[in-house]
Amino acid sequence: MSLSLGSLGPSGPALPPAPGEDLSVWPASTAHVPGGDLAVGGVPLAEAADRFGTPLYILDEDEVRSRCRTYKAAFPDADVVYAAKAYLCRAVARWVREEGLGLDVVSAGELELAVTTGFPPDRIVLHGNAKSPQDLRTAVRLGVGRIVIDSGTEIARLAALVPPGDRQKVMLRVVPGVSAGGHAAVRTGTDDQKFGLSLTDGSAQHAVDRVLGQPGLALTGLHCHIGSQVTTVKPYVAALRRLIGLMARIRDQHGVVLPELDLGGGHAVAYRPGEPALDITALATRIRAELAEGCARADLPVPRLILEPGRAVIGPAGVAVYRVLTVKRTAGRTLVAVDGGMSDNPRPALYGVRYLPRLVGREHSAARALVDVVGRYCEAGDVLAADVSLPDDVRPGDLLAVPVAGAYHLSMASTYNLVGRPPVIAVSAATARLLVRRESLADMTARDVGA
Repeated sequence: MSLSLGSLGPSGPALPPAPGEDLSVWPASTAHVPGGDLAVGGVPLAEAADRFGTPLYILDEDEVRSRCRTYKAAFPDADVVYAAKAYLCRAVARWVREEGLGLDVVSAGELELAVTTGFPPDRIVLHGNAKSPQDLRTAVRLGVGRIVIDSGTEIARLAALVPPGDRQKVMLRVVPGVSAGGHAAVRTGTDDQKFGLSLTDGSAQHAVDRVLGQPGLALTGLHCHIGSQVTTVKPYVAALRRLIGLMARIRDQHGVVLPELDLGGGHAVAYRPGEPALDITALATRIRAELAEGCARADLPVPRLILEPGRAVIGPAGVAVYRVLTVKRTAGRTLVAVDGGMSDNPRPALYGVRYLPRLVGREHSAARALVDVVGRYCEAGDVLAADVSLPDDVRPGDLLAVPVAGAYHLSMASTYNLVGRPPVIAVSAATARLLVRRESLADMTARDVGA
C-alpha cells in the first residue's frame, strides 16, 4: 500500500523551521508545512495519521540508509552489523543489506525472517545469553556466519549440532569488566549481569580452551558489548585494551592468532535536544588508533573489527504519532492521555527514558503548559512523557508526534489489554507505504484455541 503526496499535497510546500525551534533529534528530512504540521520524508504527519490511523509508526527510509552510510564511511575497513533487536521487519532487513551492513540476530525468528527476505546467512551473527536448541539448530542449518558463544554450556551443545567434517565459525563473548550505559538495566560489561564470560574469574580463558578442543568449532575472535546508550569513547577503549590482552594470551598459550574482534554496539543517541550522543567519527578515529597501537605493543596482527549498531541506525529515523483522547486536570497536574502508551513503547516504564512529544497537524496557542503525556493502559506507570511543555490549548482529537521512536518500541511491544500493535509505514520522496499492517483482534484471538 503506497501513498504518493507529490510535493506535500494540499498542505503546500515545506517551510523552514520556526525561529527557535530545535528539530535536531528529528529525521533530517523533517520540515514545517503550512497549518502547524510537520512533514517527514515529504509526508505530512497529519495526512499520514488520517490515512493510516493512530497510533502510527513512521520510518524515514532515507534516514536509515544515511545512517548506514555514515557507519560505512567511518569504519571502511570494518564489518558493520545492524543489531536487529532494535527493530526488524522485511523492509529494514532489505535496507541495511543494500547499504552493505551485516545483521546481528538473537533468535531463530529474527534469523528466519532475515534469510527468507534474502539476507545472506554468512553476513549474519547470532547472539543471545541463553540460546534455545531451536536457535542453534536453525543457525547451523542455515549456515549463519558467526555464532557468539555466551556460556560454557553452549560449547558442547553447539558442537553436537555441527555435521561431521563441517566447522562452524564462532566468537566468544567476553565480559571486560567495564561499566558503561545510560541505565543499570542496559549495562552489560560487568561481572554482575547475565551476559558473557568473565575475564576476572578465568571463565573466558577456560572457554577458549574448550572451544579450541572442538574440531567442529572454529574460533574466529572475541566479542564484547559493554552496554547501551554509551555517550563517550573512553569505555570502548578500556574494553578494547582488555580484549587485546586476552588475544595475546591466547596466542602465547595456544599458538592461535584470532583474526576478528567485535566491540558490539550501544552507541548513544539523543532523545531530546541537548542530550549527549556518541560521536561516531570520533569513535572510529580513536578505536582504529588504539587497535593499531595495542596490537603493535602485543606483537599481534590487527584483527578485523566488527561493530553492531542498532539504536543509532534506526532510532532517530522513527516517529510515533498518537491521537489525544482526553485532557484531564487534577491535583495540580494536567494529564494528556493518548491512544497508545506502554504497550507500543514500554521504554519509559522500563528505563525511565524521557521523550519530547510535539503537537502537530494544526496551528496552536503560543502559550505553553507543563503536562504529563500518559497512555491508555491500565497501569499507573503508563506515562510516555512527564513534565513536557505543550501548547496550553491541547485538546481531544489533537495529534502528538514523538521523535526518536525507531528503536526498542515496536520490537518490545505487546498486546496488553488486547490492543493490537500499531502499523509501520515507510516515508521517502513524499510517498508513504505500508510495511507492517495494524494488528487486529482477529490476529490476536487466532491463537486462542481453548474455548
